[in-house]
Amino acid sequence: MDASLTLAAALRRLPEDPRVVVTGNHATPWHLLGLVDAALPAYRLWTLNGQPGLPDREGVVLETCFVGPGQRRSPRLSYVPSRLSLVPTLFSTSLPPDAVLLHTTRPEGGRVSLGTEVNVLPAAVEAVRARGGLVVAQVDAHVPWTYGDAELDLDLVDVLVEADEPPVHAPLVRVDDEAARIGELVAGRVADGSTLQAGIGAVPDAALRGLADRRGLRVWTEMFSDSVLALERAGALDADVPVTASFLFGSEEMHDWVDRNERVRLLRTETTNDPALIARNPRMVSVNTALQVDLFGQANASRIAARIHSGFGGQTDFIVGALHSAGGQAVIALRSWHPKADVSTIVPLVEEPVTSFQMSAVVTEQGVAEVFGRDQGEQARQLVEHAAHPQVREELREEGVALGLLPPR
Repeated sequence: MDASLTLAAALRRLPEDPRVVVTGNHATPWHLLGLVDAALPAYRLWTLNGQPGLPDREGVVLETCFVGPGQRRSPRLSYVPSRLSLVPTLFSTSLPPDAVLLHTTRPEGGRVSLGTEVNVLPAAVEAVRARGGLVVAQVDAHVPWTYGDAELDLDLVDVLVEADEPPVHAPLVRVDDEAARIGELVAGRVADGSTLQAGIGAVPDAALRGLADRRGLRVWTEMFSDSVLALERAGALDADVPVTASFLFGSEEMHDWVDRNERVRLLRTETTNDPALIARNPRMVSVNTALQVDLFGQANASRIAARIHSGFGGQTDFIVGALHSAGGQAVIALRSWHPKADVSTIVPLVEEPVTSFQMSAVVTEQGVAEVFGRDQGEQARQLVEHAAHPQVREELREEGVALGLLPPR
Protein backbone atom coordinates (compact mmCIF):
# COMPACT_ATOMS: atom_id res chain seq x y z
CA MET A 1 0.00 0.00 0.00
CA ASP A 2 1.13 3.55 -0.71
CA ALA A 3 2.70 5.11 2.39
CA SER A 4 0.39 8.13 2.27
CA LEU A 5 -2.64 5.84 2.22
CA THR A 6 -1.24 3.80 5.09
CA LEU A 7 -0.67 7.00 7.06
CA ALA A 8 -4.18 8.25 6.33
CA ALA A 9 -5.69 4.98 7.53
CA ALA A 10 -3.58 5.06 10.71
CA LEU A 11 -4.51 8.66 11.47
CA ARG A 12 -8.20 7.83 11.17
CA ARG A 13 -7.80 5.45 14.10
CA LEU A 14 -6.59 8.19 16.45
CA PRO A 15 -9.00 9.47 19.12
CA GLU A 16 -10.73 12.83 18.76
CA ASP A 17 -8.43 15.81 19.34
CA PRO A 18 -5.28 13.66 19.76
CA ARG A 19 -1.97 14.78 21.22
CA VAL A 20 0.73 14.56 18.53
CA VAL A 21 4.37 14.77 19.60
CA VAL A 22 6.75 15.79 16.81
CA THR A 23 10.52 16.11 16.68
CA GLY A 24 11.37 19.73 17.51
CA ASN A 25 14.31 22.09 17.60
CA HIS A 26 15.89 22.10 14.13
CA ALA A 27 15.01 18.52 13.12
CA THR A 28 11.26 18.74 12.50
CA PRO A 29 9.99 16.42 9.71
CA TRP A 30 8.16 19.15 7.80
CA HIS A 31 6.80 16.96 4.98
CA LEU A 32 5.33 14.44 7.41
CA LEU A 33 3.92 17.17 9.66
CA GLY A 34 2.19 18.72 6.65
CA LEU A 35 0.50 15.41 5.82
CA VAL A 36 -0.70 14.99 9.40
CA ASP A 37 -1.95 18.57 9.62
CA ALA A 38 -3.96 18.12 6.41
CA ALA A 39 -5.55 14.94 7.76
CA LEU A 40 -6.48 16.06 11.29
CA PRO A 41 -9.04 18.84 11.74
CA ALA A 42 -8.14 19.30 15.42
CA TYR A 43 -5.21 18.14 17.52
CA ARG A 44 -2.67 19.17 20.16
CA LEU A 45 0.81 19.54 18.64
CA TRP A 46 3.52 19.03 21.26
CA THR A 47 6.88 20.31 20.02
CA LEU A 48 10.05 21.20 21.90
CA ASN A 49 11.42 24.59 20.80
CA GLY A 50 9.09 24.75 17.81
CA GLN A 51 10.48 26.63 14.83
CA PRO A 52 8.68 28.92 12.36
CA GLY A 53 6.45 26.97 10.01
CA LEU A 54 4.50 24.94 12.60
CA PRO A 55 0.78 24.65 11.78
CA ASP A 56 -0.82 27.57 13.63
CA ARG A 57 -4.54 27.58 12.86
CA GLU A 58 -7.90 27.10 14.49
CA GLY A 59 -8.12 23.53 15.70
CA VAL A 60 -4.40 23.24 16.52
CA VAL A 61 -3.12 23.82 20.05
CA LEU A 62 0.63 24.47 20.15
CA GLU A 63 1.71 22.63 23.28
CA THR A 64 5.24 22.70 24.68
CA CYS A 65 7.50 22.75 27.74
CA PHE A 66 10.03 25.00 25.97
CA VAL A 67 8.74 27.74 23.70
CA GLY A 68 10.41 28.32 20.35
CA PRO A 69 10.02 31.13 17.80
CA GLY A 70 7.32 29.21 15.93
CA GLN A 71 5.12 29.11 19.04
CA ARG A 72 6.07 32.21 21.03
CA ARG A 73 3.40 34.70 19.97
CA SER A 74 0.64 32.31 19.00
CA PRO A 75 -2.76 32.82 20.66
CA ARG A 76 -3.02 29.02 20.61
CA LEU A 77 0.11 28.42 22.72
CA SER A 78 -0.26 26.09 25.69
CA TYR A 79 2.91 26.29 27.79
CA VAL A 80 3.44 23.54 30.38
CA PRO A 81 6.25 24.53 32.79
CA SER A 82 8.69 21.68 33.38
CA ARG A 83 12.36 20.98 33.79
CA LEU A 84 13.48 19.25 30.63
CA SER A 85 14.60 16.20 32.61
CA LEU A 86 11.01 15.71 33.82
CA VAL A 87 9.24 15.96 30.44
CA PRO A 88 9.44 12.16 29.96
CA THR A 89 7.50 11.80 33.23
CA LEU A 90 4.78 14.06 31.80
CA PHE A 91 4.42 11.78 28.77
CA SER A 92 3.65 8.84 31.05
CA THR A 93 1.28 10.83 33.27
CA SER A 94 -0.49 14.11 32.47
CA LEU A 95 0.51 14.57 28.80
CA PRO A 96 0.11 11.13 27.19
CA PRO A 97 0.77 11.17 23.43
CA ASP A 98 -1.52 9.53 20.90
CA ALA A 99 0.95 9.80 18.02
CA VAL A 100 4.68 10.50 17.67
CA LEU A 101 6.23 11.87 14.49
CA LEU A 102 9.96 11.28 14.02
CA HIS A 103 12.63 12.42 11.57
CA THR A 104 15.06 9.55 11.02
CA THR A 105 17.63 7.98 8.78
CA ARG A 106 16.60 5.36 6.28
CA PRO A 107 16.40 1.89 7.82
CA GLU A 108 19.50 -0.29 8.11
CA GLY A 109 19.66 -3.72 9.70
CA GLY A 110 16.20 -3.41 11.22
CA ARG A 111 16.91 -0.04 12.83
CA VAL A 112 16.76 3.68 12.19
CA SER A 113 18.65 6.52 13.87
CA LEU A 114 17.08 9.70 15.21
CA GLY A 115 20.07 11.65 13.92
CA THR A 116 20.61 15.05 15.51
CA GLU A 117 17.58 15.02 17.84
CA VAL A 118 17.13 12.38 20.55
CA ASN A 119 16.03 14.48 23.52
CA VAL A 120 12.58 13.40 24.84
CA LEU A 121 11.68 11.31 21.80
CA PRO A 122 12.53 7.82 23.16
CA ALA A 123 10.29 8.51 26.16
CA ALA A 124 7.51 9.72 23.84
CA VAL A 125 7.78 6.55 21.73
CA GLU A 126 7.64 4.34 24.82
CA ALA A 127 4.64 6.21 26.19
CA VAL A 128 2.69 6.06 22.94
CA ARG A 129 3.46 2.38 22.38
CA ALA A 130 2.30 1.59 25.94
CA ARG A 131 -1.14 3.03 25.12
CA GLY A 132 -1.40 1.50 21.64
CA GLY A 133 -0.79 4.77 19.81
CA LEU A 134 0.90 5.57 16.53
CA VAL A 135 4.58 6.10 15.63
CA VAL A 136 5.40 7.51 12.20
CA ALA A 137 8.89 8.24 10.86
CA GLN A 138 9.88 10.47 7.97
CA VAL A 139 12.96 8.68 6.65
CA ASP A 140 15.50 11.00 5.09
CA ALA A 141 18.86 10.39 3.43
CA HIS A 142 20.17 13.69 4.85
CA VAL A 143 19.83 12.64 8.50
CA PRO A 144 23.21 11.56 9.97
CA TRP A 145 23.41 8.21 11.72
CA THR A 146 24.18 8.72 15.40
CA TYR A 147 24.54 6.17 18.18
CA GLY A 148 23.40 5.68 21.76
CA ASP A 149 19.71 6.17 22.40
CA ALA A 150 19.40 7.59 18.88
CA GLU A 151 19.12 4.07 17.47
CA LEU A 152 15.55 2.79 17.33
CA ASP A 153 14.23 -0.65 16.43
CA LEU A 154 12.15 -0.55 13.28
CA ASP A 155 9.52 -2.71 15.04
CA LEU A 156 8.59 0.38 17.10
CA VAL A 157 7.60 2.35 13.98
CA ASP A 158 4.17 1.81 12.44
CA VAL A 159 4.50 3.84 9.24
CA LEU A 160 7.49 5.03 7.21
CA VAL A 161 7.15 8.07 4.96
CA GLU A 162 10.03 8.78 2.58
CA ALA A 163 10.94 12.43 2.09
CA ASP A 164 14.37 14.01 1.77
CA GLU A 165 14.59 17.56 3.06
CA PRO A 166 17.63 19.86 3.06
CA PRO A 167 19.02 19.82 6.62
CA VAL A 168 18.93 22.96 8.73
CA HIS A 169 22.37 24.13 9.82
CA ALA A 170 23.31 26.61 12.52
CA PRO A 171 24.11 30.09 11.20
CA LEU A 172 27.61 31.41 11.65
CA VAL A 173 27.75 33.07 15.06
CA ARG A 174 29.51 36.42 15.12
CA VAL A 175 31.59 36.81 18.27
CA ASP A 176 31.87 40.53 19.00
CA ASP A 177 34.22 42.12 21.52
CA GLU A 178 31.78 41.78 24.43
CA ALA A 179 31.08 38.12 23.76
CA ALA A 180 34.81 37.46 23.31
CA ARG A 181 35.55 39.10 26.67
CA ILE A 182 32.84 37.09 28.46
CA GLY A 183 34.10 33.93 26.81
CA GLU A 184 37.66 34.72 27.91
CA LEU A 185 36.56 35.20 31.53
CA VAL A 186 34.53 31.97 31.54
CA ALA A 187 37.36 30.01 29.90
CA GLY A 188 39.74 31.27 32.58
CA ARG A 189 37.75 29.32 35.17
CA VAL A 190 38.08 25.97 33.37
CA ALA A 191 40.93 23.67 34.34
CA ASP A 192 42.36 20.67 32.49
CA GLY A 193 40.17 17.59 32.99
CA SER A 194 36.94 19.54 33.40
CA THR A 195 33.59 18.41 32.00
CA LEU A 196 31.73 20.95 29.87
CA GLN A 197 28.10 21.89 29.33
CA ALA A 198 27.27 24.92 27.21
CA GLY A 199 24.56 25.90 24.78
CA ILE A 200 24.63 27.67 21.45
CA GLY A 201 25.28 31.36 20.89
CA ALA A 202 28.13 33.84 20.76
CA VAL A 203 28.99 33.74 24.48
CA PRO A 204 29.14 29.94 25.04
CA ASP A 205 30.78 29.55 21.63
CA ALA A 206 33.51 32.01 22.60
CA ALA A 207 33.96 30.31 25.98
CA LEU A 208 34.42 26.85 24.50
CA ARG A 209 36.67 27.99 21.69
CA GLY A 210 38.85 29.68 24.30
CA LEU A 211 39.70 26.25 25.72
CA ALA A 212 41.73 24.96 22.78
CA ASP A 213 44.92 24.84 24.86
CA ARG A 214 43.36 22.74 27.66
CA ARG A 215 43.78 18.99 27.78
CA GLY A 216 41.67 16.08 28.97
CA LEU A 217 38.36 17.93 28.69
CA ARG A 218 35.08 16.02 28.63
CA VAL A 219 31.69 16.96 27.24
CA TRP A 220 28.43 16.05 28.98
CA THR A 221 25.80 18.45 27.76
CA GLU A 222 22.23 18.87 26.65
CA MET A 223 23.32 20.00 23.19
CA PHE A 224 26.43 21.11 21.35
CA SER A 225 27.48 22.82 18.16
CA ASP A 226 30.68 23.41 16.19
CA SER A 227 32.69 24.67 19.16
CA VAL A 228 32.94 21.08 20.42
CA LEU A 229 34.25 19.95 17.04
CA ALA A 230 36.87 22.72 17.27
CA LEU A 231 37.98 21.38 20.68
CA GLU A 232 38.20 17.85 19.29
CA ARG A 233 40.42 18.99 16.44
CA ALA A 234 42.59 21.02 18.81
CA GLY A 235 43.28 17.88 20.86
CA ALA A 236 41.61 19.41 23.93
CA LEU A 237 39.13 16.57 24.53
CA ASP A 238 39.85 13.32 26.35
CA ALA A 239 39.99 10.78 23.52
CA ASP A 240 38.96 7.95 25.86
CA VAL A 241 35.67 9.54 26.93
CA PRO A 242 32.69 9.81 24.54
CA VAL A 243 31.16 13.18 23.75
CA THR A 244 27.70 12.93 25.32
CA ALA A 245 24.69 15.06 24.40
CA SER A 246 20.97 14.80 23.74
CA PHE A 247 20.67 16.84 20.55
CA LEU A 248 22.85 18.78 18.10
CA PHE A 249 22.69 21.92 16.01
CA GLY A 250 25.63 22.87 13.86
CA SER A 251 27.18 23.22 10.46
CA GLU A 252 27.26 20.75 7.61
CA GLU A 253 30.82 19.97 8.64
CA MET A 254 29.67 19.05 12.14
CA HIS A 255 26.86 16.87 10.76
CA ASP A 256 29.47 15.03 8.69
CA TRP A 257 31.64 14.59 11.80
CA VAL A 258 28.89 13.03 13.93
CA ASP A 259 27.66 10.72 11.15
CA ARG A 260 28.59 7.13 12.20
CA ASN A 261 31.07 8.53 14.71
CA GLU A 262 31.25 6.28 17.76
CA ARG A 263 33.00 9.08 19.67
CA VAL A 264 29.60 10.79 19.91
CA ARG A 265 26.72 9.37 21.97
CA LEU A 266 23.29 10.93 21.85
CA LEU A 267 21.32 9.93 24.93
CA ARG A 268 17.77 10.50 26.11
CA THR A 269 17.04 13.63 28.12
CA GLU A 270 16.32 11.87 31.38
CA THR A 271 19.93 10.61 31.25
CA THR A 272 21.83 13.68 30.05
CA ASN A 273 19.82 16.07 32.24
CA ASP A 274 19.62 13.97 35.39
CA PRO A 275 21.28 16.15 38.07
CA ALA A 276 22.60 13.05 39.85
CA LEU A 277 24.31 11.80 36.68
CA ILE A 278 25.59 15.28 35.83
CA ALA A 279 27.12 15.45 39.31
CA ARG A 280 29.18 12.29 38.69
CA ASN A 281 31.24 14.13 36.08
CA PRO A 282 34.52 15.52 37.44
CA ARG A 283 34.86 19.33 37.60
CA MET A 284 31.54 19.85 35.86
CA VAL A 285 31.36 23.37 34.39
CA SER A 286 27.85 24.45 33.42
CA VAL A 287 27.61 27.63 31.32
CA ASN A 288 24.15 29.10 30.80
CA THR A 289 22.73 32.53 30.13
CA ALA A 290 19.82 34.64 31.36
CA LEU A 291 17.74 37.67 30.52
CA GLN A 292 18.26 39.18 33.97
CA VAL A 293 20.07 38.50 37.23
CA ASP A 294 19.12 40.34 40.42
CA LEU A 295 21.04 41.31 43.55
CA PHE A 296 19.75 38.21 45.32
CA GLY A 297 21.47 36.03 42.71
CA GLN A 298 18.19 35.02 41.07
CA ALA A 299 18.09 34.58 37.29
CA ASN A 300 15.20 35.06 34.90
CA ALA A 301 15.90 33.20 31.69
CA SER A 302 12.32 32.47 30.66
CA ARG A 303 9.93 35.44 30.59
CA ILE A 304 9.67 38.96 29.21
CA ALA A 305 6.94 41.26 30.57
CA ALA A 306 5.20 38.21 32.10
CA ARG A 307 4.97 36.54 28.67
CA ILE A 308 6.70 33.18 28.35
CA HIS A 309 9.70 33.52 26.06
CA SER A 310 11.33 30.10 26.37
CA GLY A 311 11.13 27.94 29.52
CA PHE A 312 13.25 26.18 32.10
CA GLY A 313 15.00 24.02 29.53
CA GLY A 314 17.98 22.25 31.02
CA GLN A 315 19.35 25.21 32.98
CA THR A 316 17.90 24.12 36.32
CA ASP A 317 19.07 20.53 35.82
CA PHE A 318 22.65 21.47 34.99
CA ILE A 319 23.05 24.13 37.66
CA VAL A 320 22.06 21.64 40.36
CA GLY A 321 24.18 18.86 38.85
CA ALA A 322 27.26 21.04 38.41
CA LEU A 323 27.12 22.38 41.97
CA HIS A 324 27.09 18.80 43.30
CA SER A 325 29.99 17.72 41.09
CA ALA A 326 33.42 17.38 42.72
CA GLY A 327 35.11 20.66 41.83
CA GLY A 328 32.11 21.71 39.75
CA GLN A 329 30.71 25.16 39.12
CA ALA A 330 27.64 26.70 37.51
CA VAL A 331 28.18 29.94 35.63
CA ILE A 332 25.58 32.39 34.33
CA ALA A 333 27.17 34.34 31.47
CA LEU A 334 25.45 37.35 29.91
CA ARG A 335 26.07 40.86 28.64
CA SER A 336 25.72 43.56 31.30
CA TRP A 337 23.49 45.61 28.99
CA HIS A 338 20.69 44.13 26.88
CA PRO A 339 21.38 45.36 23.34
CA LYS A 340 17.77 45.16 22.11
CA ALA A 341 15.85 46.28 25.19
CA ASP A 342 18.55 48.88 26.00
CA VAL A 343 18.44 48.12 29.72
CA SER A 344 20.74 46.69 32.37
CA THR A 345 20.61 42.93 32.74
CA ILE A 346 21.71 43.23 36.38
CA VAL A 347 18.63 44.44 38.24
CA PRO A 348 17.69 45.04 41.89
CA LEU A 349 14.95 42.39 41.96
CA VAL A 350 13.60 40.36 39.05
CA GLU A 351 9.92 41.01 38.44
CA GLU A 352 9.45 37.80 36.46
CA PRO A 353 9.24 34.23 37.77
CA VAL A 354 12.71 32.95 38.67
CA THR A 355 14.25 30.34 36.38
CA SER A 356 17.30 29.49 38.50
CA PHE A 357 19.32 30.69 41.46
CA GLN A 358 22.42 30.00 43.55
CA MET A 359 24.89 29.86 40.69
CA SER A 360 28.63 29.84 41.34
CA ALA A 361 29.33 33.08 39.52
CA VAL A 362 27.83 35.63 37.16
CA VAL A 363 30.09 36.67 34.30
CA THR A 364 29.61 39.71 32.09
CA GLU A 365 32.02 41.68 29.92
CA GLN A 366 32.56 43.86 33.02
CA GLY A 367 34.03 41.02 35.10
CA VAL A 368 33.22 38.10 37.37
CA ALA A 369 30.85 38.32 40.33
CA GLU A 370 31.47 35.44 42.72
CA VAL A 371 28.14 34.40 44.21
CA PHE A 372 28.17 30.93 45.75
CA GLY A 373 29.35 30.74 49.36
CA ARG A 374 29.12 34.50 49.96
CA ASP A 375 26.60 36.07 52.31
CA GLN A 376 23.79 38.02 50.71
CA GLY A 377 25.50 41.36 51.16
CA GLU A 378 28.70 40.18 49.52
CA GLN A 379 26.71 38.60 46.69
CA ALA A 380 25.03 41.94 46.01
CA ARG A 381 28.32 43.84 46.22
CA GLN A 382 29.99 41.45 43.80
CA LEU A 383 27.16 41.82 41.29
CA VAL A 384 27.16 45.61 41.49
CA GLU A 385 30.91 46.11 41.34
CA HIS A 386 31.98 43.30 39.02
CA ALA A 387 29.05 42.35 36.77
CA ALA A 388 26.85 45.43 36.35
CA HIS A 389 27.36 48.09 33.70
CA PRO A 390 29.11 51.18 35.18
CA GLN A 391 26.25 53.53 34.33
CA VAL A 392 23.81 51.69 36.63
CA ARG A 393 26.10 50.78 39.53
CA GLU A 394 25.20 53.75 41.73
CA GLU A 395 21.49 53.16 41.22
CA LEU A 396 21.96 49.46 42.02
CA ARG A 397 23.87 50.35 45.20
CA GLU A 398 20.96 52.53 46.33
CA GLU A 399 18.49 49.77 45.56
CA GLY A 400 20.71 47.31 47.42
CA VAL A 401 20.54 49.53 50.50
CA ALA A 402 16.75 49.80 50.21
CA LEU A 403 16.50 46.00 49.95
CA GLY A 404 18.60 45.56 53.08
CA LEU A 405 21.44 43.89 51.19
CA LEU A 406 24.04 46.66 51.32
CA PRO A 407 24.93 49.04 54.18
CA PRO A 408 24.19 52.76 53.72
CA ARG A 409 27.19 54.93 52.97
